[in-house]
Amino acid sequence: MSPVTAAVLAAAVRAGTPVLFATLGEIFAERAGVLNLGVEGMMLASALAGFAVTARTSNPWIGAAAAAAAGGCLSVIHAFLSVTLRANQVASGLALTIFATGMSAFLGRGYVGVPGSGFQSAPIPLFAQIPVLGPVLFQQDPLVYLSYAAVPVAWYVLYRTRWGLEIRAVGEQPEAADAMGVDVARVRYACVIAGGVLAGLGGTFLSTAYTSMWIENMTAGRGWIALALVIFATWDPLRAVVGAYLFGGVNALQLHIQATGTSLPTYLLLMAPYVFTIVVLVIATQETARKRLGTPAALSVPYSRTG
Repeated sequence: MSPVTAAVLAAAVRAGTPVLFATLGEIFAERAGVLNLGVEGMMLASALAGFAVTARTSNPWIGAAAAAAAGGCLSVIHAFLSVTLRANQVASGLALTIFATGMSAFLGRGYVGVPGSGFQSAPIPLFAQIPVLGPVLFQQDPLVYLSYAAVPVAWYVLYRTRWGLEIRAVGEQPEAADAMGVDVARVRYACVIAGGVLAGLGGTFLSTAYTSMWIENMTAGRGWIALALVIFATWDPLRAVVGAYLFGGVNALQLHIQATGTSLPTYLLLMAPYVFTIVVLVIATQETARKRLGTPAALSVPYSRTG
């Protein structure tokens, strides 16, 4: 493998990591029957929280914890509105994104242009020297390694634990789950908050690892991409990896093409990852509809024992 190819693939992994975190989180929320369109806003607010705390403490891990907490706190708002008050989940999620976008722009004015420290590349001994895979997968920063661990953990929790069984039951038939003694509200709250925490990690990756700076609207629609990749992945954490890295690959490739001095318009290259994601989503949706895979039956449907 040429050094250029290895560099592009490594960049694809880095570019796909924030989307992967957010997609995993949304899979949990939607598996429990809660649609959260506030992912973009949670990522933005968490990116600011992570950068601000890292800048003040010089410790990116404390910044990551603050970002995860910020994402979790914002998700509680959505959980309260959609689970407790049984509000329209689409309206609640959109309101959360609008609120968090405006709040991050207002509170982040003082951090624009401020140089920040953050996560640095930390090659894993021995693994980093593996031909082909080493330079691509094991010469990354710690948050990328954390995303590697999050995927099998998410899959195991969903498909191999009692808690995962309860999550899927609540997302498919909350009435039946309730009759079996499962606390539907507790499960939905926990999954929405878990989704917020993971979206927060995706946000702080952008501001403390991918760029080490804060820029208004720096997520650039990655939260919406994550929502689309949940459908592409058919609510499966393992397939989410494929979608996230495909998006990251196209993003890294367009940056590489720009660096070569191509005459193609910049805006055309910038829109390439999003167009590619839409095309893949359309194809995956057709496949999903054909095979009837995935969609939780009670997704975005409020639940109450009183009906």
